[in-house]
Amino acid sequence: MFYLVFLSTMSQGIIKEEILRDDLKYYFMSPCEKYRARRQLPWKLGVQILKIVMITSQLILFGLNNQLVVSYKEENAMTFKNLFLKDYSGVDEEDYSVALYSQQAVYDSLFYVLDQYRQLGRLSVGPISYAEEDGKLLPLVICKEYYKRGNVEPSDDAYDIDAQLEKVCMTHDPTNVSQWKAENVSFFNLEFYRLVDIKITFQLKGINLQTVRSHELPDCYVFFVTITFDNQCHSGKIKIFLDIDALSSACKNWMISGTAQKNTHYLLVFDGFVILVCLTSAVLCTRSIVLAVKLLQRFSRFFRENYNHKVCETDQKEFLNGWYVLVIVSDAMAIVGSILKMEIQAKSLTSYDVCSIFLGTSTLMVWVGVIRYLGYFQKYNVLILTMKTAFPKVIRFCCCAGMIYLGYTFCGWIVLGPYHEKFEGLSRVAESLFSLVNGDDMYTTFAQLKDKNSLVWLFSRVYLYSFISLFIYMVLSLFIALITDAYDTIKNYQKNGFPMTDLQRFLREQKDFPPSEEGSEMDTETGMGHPALCCCRRAPSNDDIILIS
Repeated sequence: MFYLVFLSTMSQGIIKEEILRDDLKYYFMSPCEKYRARRQLPWKLGVQILKIVMITSQLILFGLNNQLVVSYKEENAMTFKNLFLKDYSGVDEEDYSVALYSQQAVYDSLFYVLDQYRQLGRLSVGPISYAEEDGKLLPLVICKEYYKRGNVEPSDDAYDIDAQLEKVCMTHDPTNVSQWKAENVSFFNLEFYRLVDIKITFQLKGINLQTVRSHELPDCYVFFVTITFDNQCHSGKIKIFLDIDALSSACKNWMISGTAQKNTHYLLVFDGFVILVCLTSAVLCTRSIVLAVKLLQRFSRFFRENYNHKVCETDQKEFLNGWYVLVIVSDAMAIVGSILKMEIQAKSLTSYDVCSIFLGTSTLMVWVGVIRYLGYFQKYNVLILTMKTAFPKVIRFCCCAGMIYLGYTFCGWIVLGPYHEKFEGLSRVAESLFSLVNGDDMYTTFAQLKDKNSLVWLFSRVYLYSFISLFIYMVLSLFIALITDAYDTIKNYQKNGFPMTDLQRFLREQKDFPPSEEGSEMDTETGMGHPALCCCRRAPSNDDIILIS
């Protein structure tokens, strides 16, 4: 009787083991293998393919529309600069548009803005007009900011300045120019040694008619224009800046005849379908993650009960599929981007840039996710395995190299910043050094340095030569060597067999499971330097089961 119970218990254990083994093998199969094994359609694969097509199409449609919007704003900004800035050359000088050096030039440019604003209806070739509110014209506002009190005598090396700033503003009605100038003569009596800046702000309205050709309703825009006469440096050079902030909205009264028809509702339906597909993809991937966690718990419990053996960290990571997390994140960003796109098409929002970031990032992640399915083929799997093996080493190496890079960044900014335009700000220094590492603009960087200070010029040569030599000939070469070493390791494993884990032994129905040695030293002779390859003690063997997580 006892023998029968023992046999029954043993047979049940064998059945449970076989069921677990079959479930594990099925989990690590490719979609095609799953279909051949159980005739289960690869729904996730089909949804991912459909999602790639739809999200890419959505991105292209939105990108074409966004280009029209961006070009319209940029061309209007150029139009306003040519209309309102006297002697504008058509090209900005550094970060400003025009520079003035005499008092008469300041007065001429200031009154030029007012005169051009008054004649706007006769000057502009585009559909631009004054902004109105409740049927009343919104006036132009002029504000000047200056020191409260001041007296400067450079010849005597003397000054007396009250650093507190005062601000005086007035409005300008273009319909009543002569009387307005007579009443505000004192406002334009500028004391330049006290003057900090003058700001002229006004609002204009326009209609973007170019979208009619793409069968979309034109948007109505409000342009908030700010012209600044900047005298903060008091260096004898007043810089003029013109900035615009455009706000789009749905036109109130519109009528289109001819071939152009409103097709917004078709795009809204398409965006809604994209959201539905992304939700389906996210649900399927979440379901797969939940099933993987349950399968890991079953596998861990089986090992603990039958072999008194703990599943090592590497085998546990095989169940935590990072590709599913990537897909879920991309689905979430695509859903948010699609909602923003629908709001933009409905003229409820104007956040083109935010929507572009969400849609662009989601599309990037979707296409990167395609690598997961290529990874089922051994020849295409080299990239994934090489990145996975080299990533920890590359991160540690970048942390060390980054310390040197930051040191050069701060040093270049503080020493060369006043003498070289590429080193004027920390971000510009970092970008310039990165371009030097890649071999770009080397001669220009050397040649543009002002040689008025011999000591700084000599320091710049030592600084640039040492940086280029260190990062191009040493740091960059070591960086490439790390990736090459990982690639050679993977190619060697593909030729001679990957190190076997406990999970792979179990799938191969092997009963000998050596004890795990977490934190063991890597085997330099076999090249197992990646944590994913040395968490557990393994014996190299020909392996036709490649686990892809």
